[in-house]
Parts: sequence; C-alpha cells; structure tokens
Amino acid sequence: MTGNPLAGPLPGALRVLVLDHTAEPGGAELALVRLCAALGPDVSVRAVLFTDGPLRPALEAVGVPVDVVELDPGVAGLDRRAALRAGPDVLRRVLRTTGFLVRVARHLRRLRPDVVHTTSLKADLLGTMACLLTGRRLVWYVHDRIAADYLPRPLVGLVRAASRVPRAVIANSAATARTLPRRSVVAYPGFSADQVAPRGAGAPSGAPVVGIIGRISPTKGQLELVRTIPELLARYPGLTVRIVGGVMFGAEDYDRLVRAEASRLGVAQHVEWTGHVERTADELDRLDVCVHASPLPEPFGQVVVEAMVREVPVVATRAGGVTEILSRPDGDLGVLVEPGDVRALRAGILSVLDDRAAAVVRARRARVDALERFSVEQTAAVVSDVWRRAAGRRR
Repeated sequence: MTGNPLAGPLPGALRVLVLDHTAEPGGAELALVRLCAALGPDVSVRAVLFTDGPLRPALEAVGVPVDVVELDPGVAGLDRRAALRAGPDVLRRVLRTTGFLVRVARHLRRLRPDVVHTTSLKADLLGTMACLLTGRRLVWYVHDRIAADYLPRPLVGLVRAASRVPRAVIANSAATARTLPRRSVVAYPGFSADQVAPRGAGAPSGAPVVGIIGRISPTKGQLELVRTIPELLARYPGLTVRIVGGVMFGAEDYDRLVRAEASRLGVAQHVEWTGHVERTADELDRLDVCVHASPLPEPFGQVVVEAMVREVPVVATRAGGVTEILSRPDGDLGVLVEPGDVRALRAGILSVLDDRAAAVVRARRARVDALERFSVEQTAAVVSDVWRRAAGRRR
C-alpha cells in the first residue's frame, strides 16, 4: 500500500505525482497499479490522468488519490501516426493543448510534488512542457521502444530530443534503453503476489487450447497466430485458439482484419474472442500454450512473465525485451521463433503440443527464474531509488 496522499503525506515522505494520458487498462497502466501497491510508506503517490476510465478506480483501490484533468478528446484520441499529420484543425488542437497544459501546470504548482513521474509517451511530452513551465523535477518511465520500426520517425526524433529534459529516465527493458539517446535505468515491470501460482495438477487436459493475451493490435501478432491455425488443426482437430484482449487505441480496423482472416481460412469456429478481461491469470490457466507473436521487437512483454509464474509454456518471438525474459545462459525458458514468420510460429506451437513433458520442464524452470528476477518489489525498489535521486534525496 502506498503512503498517505500528497494532501497529507507522512512526515518526510517522498511526494510523487504520476501523469498518464490514458485511463484504459493497457500494459503500462496495469504495471503502474502494481508498482503503486508495492511502494512503502516513505513514498506518497498521487496521480493526474488526462481522461477518466478504469485506471482511476484501480489506482484508488491501492490508495492512490486521482485527479482528472481532461485533455481535448480530439488530441487524447489520436493515435501516434495521426497525431503527426498536419490537418485543417491542427491549430485548434495546439490551442486546446495549450489550455490543457495551463491546467496541468496549475495542479503542479498547487501540489508541489518532489518528483513528477510520467508513464506514457503523450504524458512524457506534455509532462515535460508542464514541468518546464513550473520548474518541477521530472522522471520518465518509458514503456515504448523509441525506434522507427515501432513508432513514426518524426515522433522518434521528438521523443529523443525531449528525453534530455527529465532528471532521470527509467526504461522497462534493456531493449527499450538501447533506443534512448541518454543513459537510463532499467526497471522491469514486475508481477504481484496474486499473479503467482503454479498450475500443477490443474493444468488443462483434453483438446489443446492455444492463446494470445493482450490488446488487439498489429504489434501484438493476433493475425500471425490466426494464420497458423489451419496447420495446427491438421495435427490437432479439436484445438481451440483464444484471443484474449480488448480493442484499444484505434485498432478497430486491425480487429476486423484478423476476424476476416479467420473466416477466409475457414477456422473462425475454432477461435474464441474474449474481449478485455480483468484477470488474465484465469485465462492463462486454461492454456496449453501462451503465444507472444509480436512481429516487431516488443519493449518488454509482461504477459510472458505472467505465464512463467503460472508455469504456462510460452512460445514467443525472438526480439526486443522478450529475449531478455526468456533467453538464459543455461537454455531458453520458452520456445523462441523469428518475428513475423508464421511457419516458425506454427512449428514452435507444435513443438510444445507434441512434447508436453519437455514443455513442462521448461515451464518449471521458467517459473523459478521469473520469481527471482521479476517481482514488483524489485521494480518498486529500483523506481523509488530513481525518484529519490531525482529529488536530490539519499536514504
């Protein structure tokens, strides 16, 4: 549980104000909730969200007071590519953003936090301007690879230039850190205690269930997984593929594309779409294979760690932060395949289904490794230390 709110912190507690542009339950937002729940009473956290939504009650449930300072929906709802396109309403958007920054700056002057912590790209950029206006000390927690294969090139240049302003930058993996132009501290998004449980005798039986968990997005690989299904069914006719996750951040066209591809391939009846779920652990426990099929190098891959701590066999693409999670000197902890290669992904899934005993051994090793490296308590210790140093404090 966090310390007291900024309005009444414990004597001497470090006061941190978190800024996030979204209140949707994305990976960075869920990691933020776990982080806040793991902080000690010597840190007092308050949050300012740029829109209202499920993140607000989730933060409040772990003791974090939340203020909502509304960003113009026409700006907040822009995806990364659309935000960079000049259009007839670009001046209106800039002016509305200016008014928003004035309101955020007013909050910063009133609350006077020791550190402002931003946790999304829009919050990074807008928070940087607000902190320059008010002289507050800023820390970024970067959850995106700042690279042209992952973000639009103009946005890469903008973020890299702005990244020189914060007192400190935290990256969610070494893969993310390598895309930043300055030194950063790696703090892996950690799992919480309620996510940990080996399945043991409760592992699935019967026809195989293969699943992918995460928001529907071209960066997550749902399309590549669907394209493996015809050959998987040839070996395992009763197989089911579960696509777990909601449509967020303007991915409706991609969602329609994936569903249309399942129909075109004649496998739609073998695909179950769950939409957003509150508790991914229950979904993981249903799976014989957890697939992480991102065709691009992912910044981290929280669901991979979640699968590991529940002893669920993992097949994942060999790129980005996922490699840091699964590739170990004494042998990989999951089956790693090349990104965007449907044939390799299919072969990786079949290798798990065809040799369950070997998959179980790997999954047990993976659980032990994840418990040692990825707890949220370790995350909280690293992040708290960065905050203290940014605020000019020492333990």
